[in-house]
Amino acid sequence: MDLELLDRTLAAAGEPAFRARQAWRWTAAGAAAYEEMTDLPAALRARLEAQVPYSTLSLAHEAHARDGTVKALFHTHDGRPVEAVLMRYRDGRRSVCVSSQSGCPLTCTFCATGAMKFGRNLTASEILDQVLHFRRIEAVDHLVFMGMGEPMMNLDGVLGAARRLPDLGITHRRTGISTVGWVPGIRRLTDCDMPIRLALSLHAPEDALRSRIMPVNERYPLAEVLEACEGYYARRKRRVFVEYVMLAGVNDFYGQAVALAQLLDPRVYKLNLIPYNPTGSVYEGSSRGAIDAFKAALEEHGLRATVRLTRGRDIDAACGQLAAKA
Repeated sequence: MDLELLDRTLAAAGEPAFRARQAWRWTAAGAAAYEEMTDLPAALRARLEAQVPYSTLSLAHEAHARDGTVKALFHTHDGRPVEAVLMRYRDGRRSVCVSSQSGCPLTCTFCATGAMKFGRNLTASEILDQVLHFRRIEAVDHLVFMGMGEPMMNLDGVLGAARRLPDLGITHRRTGISTVGWVPGIRRLTDCDMPIRLALSLHAPEDALRSRIMPVNERYPLAEVLEACEGYYARRKRRVFVEYVMLAGVNDFYGQAVALAQLLDPRVYKLNLIPYNPTGSVYEGSSRGAIDAFKAALEEHGLRATVRLTRGRDIDAACGQLAAKA
C-alpha cells in the first residue's frame, strides 16, 4: 500500500487522521483487501478501493520449493522486477528476505542480481509490500534486507520500511541489513535509533581478491569497511554477522582461512560460511569437504564459524540467485 497516497486520499476526503492508522492496522495484520476493514465506513472502503491500490506491486509469479521456501516475483507500477523470499524453518521461524532495489548497480561477480540491469531504488512502501504479501499467507517474525540490491544505497527507503516492521510482528532486533561494505550506510545505521542487526558480505580476506570478485572494494577497501563495522559494534554492542560465500579454488584455501581468522576479531564478528548457489557465473562452489576443512582451519586459529543452511535452491531463491526469472 502506498502509505503517502493513503494519507493524501483520506485527507482529501476530510477523514480524521486516525483512519490511516485503522487502515494500516488491518493491513499489517494480514487483511487481504479493504472490504475486511469493518471499522471503516463502507463508503470510505469503496473510495479507497477505487483510489489507493492495495499494493504498490503486482505479483507476476510465485514458486514453491521442496523445503517450503516461497519466492515471489513482483512488478512495480513502472514495470521494474522485484523478488522476495519467504523461508520456513523447522523451529517455527518465518523469515522474509526482501529487496531494496530492482537489480543492483554493484556487479559482484558471483551474484545473479549483479548481472541484471539496474532499475532503481524501491520506496519504503514497495519494500513493505513484499513483506505484506507473505504476511497475508502466514505470520512472519524475522526479516533480512538481503534480496536484490545494496540496502545501504537506499537507506532512507530501507529504514522507512523498517520502522513499520514491528506492526507486522517483526521486531527491530529480528531485522538485519546485509551490505557489501557501503561505508556511508554503515555509519548511518550505526547512528540510527533502531537496534537493527548488521551483516557484511566479505568473501575474501585481502583487498586484491576482494576487488576482483567485488568491484565495490576499489571504492571502500577492507580496512575502511572493517573500521566502520567496528564502529557499529562499539556503539551497539551487537556483533556483526560476516557472510563468506565459498568459491572453489578462489577463496577456500587453508592460508585464506588463516588470514580470515587473523582479520576478524571474534569479539566483534560472527562468521557464516555460505555454500555457493549456482548463478550461471564462472564459479563453482566449494565441496562440502573443502568447506569443512576451511571451517576447521578457522576454528584452529580462534574464529568460530557456522555453515548456512541453504533454502530454496531448487527454485533459484537461495543466496545470490535472485535474478527476476519466473
